[in-house]
Amino acid sequence: MRIIAGHARGRTLFAPKGQLTRPTQDFVRESLFNIIQRDVPESVVLDLFAGSGALALEALSRGAAKAVLVDRSRQAAACMRRNAETAGFMQQALILQCDWRAAAEKLKDTGTRFDLVFLDPPYELTQYPETADLLRDRGLLADGALIVIEHRRDVQFDLSPFFIPRDLRTYGDTCIRLYTYRPGGSSDGK
Repeated sequence: MRIIAGHARGRTLFAPKGQLTRPTQDFVRESLFNIIQRDVPESVVLDLFAGSGALALEALSRGAAKAVLVDRSRQAAACMRRNAETAGFMQQALILQCDWRAAAEKLKDTGTRFDLVFLDPPYELTQYPETADLLRDRGLLADGALIVIEHRRDVQFDLSPFFIPRDLRTYGDTCIRLYTYRPGGSSDGK
């Protein structure tokens, strides 16, 4: 696994050992970033369920301003620190070792509004609507924020009307959904 493009291009990334972390494959990450490339520069990034931190670090390499990487696993947090140091992004990366609900509570009073959010939990966790709504309820999303959800292809869900579907891509068993956050919900009343 490596950083694909930008300032830290080619830097090797390490993944936590074991079956709890499922890093996004390089070709899927490359395709995703080709799709969202205009959304990345100067963005403030939140990577929940970050695992190795590859998505947030790729965003930083491509010009994101700062990133918060969250994972409850001690091993994942150590791996994210190692990867951020190796890529030279420790000044731009905040690493939180806690679960996603605790992270939302910690971040809600900081005034931080995220422009780009990666939701890539282990496949057995399917609380995508609940997670997106909690981020909205805690005031953590900038108007127009891009929400990227990676999930198993056979999982079906709908987000609340505040999240406007933007794109859907499938790569084998992996599905990537993109949504735009609008505080007023969809303009067509759906």
